Amino acid sequence: MSEANQEDWDIELIPANNMLDLKLKDIWHYRDLLFLLVRRDFVSFYKQTILGPLWFFIQPLFTAIIYTFVFGNLANISVDELPKPLFYLAGITAWNYFADCLTKTSAVFTTNAGLFGKVYFPRLIVPLSIVVSNLLRFGVQMLLFVLMMIIYWIKGSSFHPNAYLLLFPFLLMLMAMLGLGLGMIISAMTTKYRDLAFLIAFGIQLMMYLTTVIYPLSTVKQKYPQYQWLVEYNPMTSIIEAFRYGFLGKGTFTILSLGITTVITIFIILIGIIIFNKVERNFIDTV
Repeated sequence: MSEANQEDWDIELIPANNMLDLKLKDIWHYRDLLFLLVRRDFVSFYKQTILGPLWFFIQPLFTAIIYTFVFGNLANISVDELPKPLFYLAGITAWNYFADCLTKTSAVFTTNAGLFGKVYFPRLIVPLSIVVSNLLRFGVQMLLFVLMMIIYWIKGSSFHPNAYLLLFPFLLMLMAMLGLGLGMIISAMTTKYRDLAFLIAFGIQLMMYLTTVIYPLSTVKQKYPQYQWLVEYNPMTSIIEAFRYGFLGKGTFTILSLGITTVITIFIILIGIIIFNKVERNFIDTV
């Protein structure tokens, strides 16, 4: 064969054999696409809004105010002797990041079917871009939380940040992995069963009430010990309790509970990757 007829290929497409293959080399090769998708998510969501990114502040702030009035004042639910807005804002900030990652990842296949069917790129980039773009929102909300901490510290409120603050990057990674893993599992199921998409928002809302967002784990153990296991074995419970304990000094937190959550999270992300890699081969025929 002459040199003129020889062709050099940059990319060779072959069937994937390893379900746990993360295609990290391909993802690094397409890293510019990852940043473009993150920018697209950010710009497209807020470009036609009046307040724009200020919604990052408004949503958790108003939610904390409502929770303080309804659950803190009317229902008089314990907040472990912490300032009520700080207690609720801590739970809201952590929960919102997990819930956003889960909700948006669960619709990856259905919302990007046209893109997936036209051009090749590592499909895992799309859910990863969701996790990264939500990280920007989480960062803004964390800034609001820190500002609130400073305000209450100046006012003389009693809370005590401690060395467990160093666990914050690890907790953030757990939230991202948990939301990503569950989202990929659900996204694979919605390619065949579309009505599952309608249950996502409802299911996440129910899951929030089984997590210590609006009440501390200590209250559940004291008043409702028969239902304690429902809340305690929720992976997000130990994450939020550790988050509050590190930043505010109050929370029912143990290394064992966080270790169990870590094992559960790793299992969920592995199952999510396996299912995602399996479904991406032929999902275009069912979407």
